[in-house]
Amino acid sequence: MTVFRGYKLLFYLLLQLVALPSIAQFQADSFIEKLLKKHPERFSEILNNPDKYRIQVLYTRIDRNKKNEPHFTTHGYRVNSAEYFYPASTVKLAAVALAFEKMNKLGYDKYTPMFTGADRPEQTKVDADTTSESGLPSVAHYAKKILLASDNDAFNRLYEFIGQKEFNDSLHHKGFTNTRIVHRLDSPMGAENNRYTNAIRFERGGEIIFEQPARYNEKELKAPEQILLGKGFMKDGVLVNEPFDFSSKNFFPLEEQHRLLKTLFFPDQVPPGQRFNLTPDDYGFLYQYMSQFPVETSFPAHYTDDLYDGYVKFLLFGATKTRLPRHIRLFNKCGDAYGFLLDNAYIADFEKGIEFMLTAVIYCNADQIFNDNKYDYDEIGFPFMANLGKTIFEYELDRKRSVRPDLSRFEVEYDK
Repeated sequence: MTVFRGYKLLFYLLLQLVALPSIAQFQADSFIEKLLKKHPERFSEILNNPDKYRIQVLYTRIDRNKKNEPHFTTHGYRVNSAEYFYPASTVKLAAVALAFEKMNKLGYDKYTPMFTGADRPEQTKVDADTTSESGLPSVAHYAKKILLASDNDAFNRLYEFIGQKEFNDSLHHKGFTNTRIVHRLDSPMGAENNRYTNAIRFERGGEIIFEQPARYNEKELKAPEQILLGKGFMKDGVLVNEPFDFSSKNFFPLEEQHRLLKTLFFPDQVPPGQRFNLTPDDYGFLYQYMSQFPVETSFPAHYTDDLYDGYVKFLLFGATKTRLPRHIRLFNKCGDAYGFLLDNAYIADFEKGIEFMLTAVIYCNADQIFNDNKYDYDEIGFPFMANLGKTIFEYELDRKRSVRPDLSRFEVEYDK
């Protein structure tokens, strides 16, 4: 009887493995490399020196059946979770999803005014936000600033609300087991101070409806070994001639970035335990502000004048300052820091019925010195991102589809 039960359990587990969607798999084949080699004028320098530029690319082709159900085929180029890159602002998308999920768990909507305390000298408090329509801070407004303009302070406030331990535990429970988010962004705080997160309170009608005390993560989060890159770094204006150690920096491998995007855009294709607990309004909010251009934005009002269409649109558009077409939308989260340039995007052309996912990173630091503000984003990074997006887009234009996808789920109304 025990043996029989064991076989039944094994058979059940095998069925579960078979039932797992292809969303989590990718083919480490030569598809992307062959495609790029067809355009030597765009990629010859990059392809001749892939290790120098530490390139990693994931591309997901999406085919729909007559029920509009998606089937995914993912190809990878040089994808290697053991090859470190600094994820920069791409970690912010996870912060938005986790903050929305936490608000739902608490039973409050994301527009509820949120106030941040400061219990330690290095911390700062927030009682107002003049860029929001109400003049008050909230999870929703922080999320908007993150998705529209990659605002660092907005990320830091969500990091403090979620808490360092909960941030990492929640992602690990959803299967993002290699990800490590350990610090605020553009902040002078050291590793120890980033383990402390501020007290938070939510108010409605001038009354406190929820208070979260300041927290400290008892578990130190860092890489098990040193991650040494480059040949020097600037510290207090002085060049230190030794590699820079990234072991206490954030880590968000490309495969997990790509899977996060898929989880948010195709939640029904993900096992329930790996989904985020989000409402239809949450998804609509994400799709709107991940794809909305600054000129289409009401609040923060200054985005319309200060930011251009391609401000945070690297793939396909290369952060161009010209007006972008409105029928093509990048639902994305990009980042750049320490010479690493990244973008993670679901790309849709609503006129031609094209959709695909593309995630990439490239290293643009020829002098191998960190913190000297001499990175090769304009010369190497942005052209690569634009050409990569263009090349995949052209392939998508040419390939035949048995069914035109219904993309109405992602067609959203913008502020203006």
